[in-house]
Amino acid sequence: MDDLPPPLLLEILSRLSDSADLARCRVASKTLNSLAPEIRSVNLQCSYLRYAKSRSPPTSVFMTPFKLVFHNLISDLKTVESVSIGVEKPLRLVSYDDVEDEEDDLFLTEANFVNSWLPKVCGHLKSVSISDFWVQSCWRRSDVLSRISAYCLNLVKLEIKNAWLSVDFVIPMPNLTTLTLEFIRLDDENLEKVNECFPSVQVLNLIGVGGLKDPKIHLIKLKTLCWTLSNAPMSITILAPNLVKLKLKCVKPHVLLIETPLLSDLHLSIEGAGSFKVKELADLRKLHLESTALRNLLVMFPFGRSVKNLTVVSTKWEVPVGVTKSIFELLLCVFPNVGSLTLTAGVWSEFEMYPIRGGSESKTQMKDVKEITAYLTVNDVEVTLSTIFSILDNCSNISYMAMFIHRDVVSTVTSSLIWRCMAYSSKVNWKWGMWKDGTKDAWICDSI
Repeated sequence: MDDLPPPLLLEILSRLSDSADLARCRVASKTLNSLAPEIRSVNLQCSYLRYAKSRSPPTSVFMTPFKLVFHNLISDLKTVESVSIGVEKPLRLVSYDDVEDEEDDLFLTEANFVNSWLPKVCGHLKSVSISDFWVQSCWRRSDVLSRISAYCLNLVKLEIKNAWLSVDFVIPMPNLTTLTLEFIRLDDENLEKVNECFPSVQVLNLIGVGGLKDPKIHLIKLKTLCWTLSNAPMSITILAPNLVKLKLKCVKPHVLLIETPLLSDLHLSIEGAGSFKVKELADLRKLHLESTALRNLLVMFPFGRSVKNLTVVSTKWEVPVGVTKSIFELLLCVFPNVGSLTLTAGVWSEFEMYPIRGGSESKTQMKDVKEITAYLTVNDVEVTLSTIFSILDNCSNISYMAMFIHRDVVSTVTSSLIWRCMAYSSKVNWKWGMWKDGTKDAWICDSI
């Protein structure tokens, strides 16, 4: 190892994803120890095992405090461009009800701790990630945002998880382009401070951010937004003229207003909305629509003609009353130009119960469909086959069908279904797979 040129050794050290491994290397080699201060990043995560040992009387006396380990690592570095400190995922899952912990050794957004290291390294910092220990942070409000905004003038990427954040005294960060707030209690109920202080953000992730009342995102430069709401606000507003990709998951707001004229990729998971206001989305090509009341949502859906790739998920299937169209026909009525369609198990089950009624109008609506992916439960193989055959008969231009069969279906039924479908239409490129909730989809075979 000592015979390797220093630039190559430094490159090897730079590729270590865990700073704890870097510390071990420094102990093992004088050469590596001499080069370590040239590393430009720190990544230190507290494991569940380390936490357990620090709380056990026989082992706690031998454990160096986590914050001190971090201080020792970062104080030796000459230039720091990236800092990632937090708790590993298994420790994040520990709830306040499971553990009584009034310590602050893993309260990583605590002001005094942040002040002890951030001013010394802030000059070259481009990226900061802090993942707090919720058991210690959920009842302690942190003003870490104001500290970071005051010190980190060149910061480009900021990520904070599992914390209660104040927005008092936060100043604008014009260079920040990526912001992630995950499982956060945020004292900014309408997101006014987020809009004001992060004007240049292009990628925004708000995952499980609580404390919101009438949140409004108004960011001119925003291009990608992933927003999962943990509560049910009165209204949700998104005003983003340059937004291209949006993933929004919410319950049932009274008002949902979306003004994103350049949006091309939308993933919407929603029960419904009292008022659904969406401006023209002429560039929308890809849509993932998920709802407990899919038919009701489709009726009030304000756009759809531009969509080419459509995935629909029914999370709570109920027998529809007084329907005049199958769910398949209704989808193609709302989205008449779809070429690729994915139907999950709940939607397919309704389709089997209320199949295509047929007629020249249905065939005209389905002429653009070329690819279908479906998730089958196969409660009655003859009904499933009849539904598949009706698609083949009405979709004259279809060329590709991927059928995922539930893993609990007996193998003889699966084999019979595959053989009869391939015999019915040899022009279609068939692909077959298996699915089950909680497991990864797996391919069985392709057609010959």
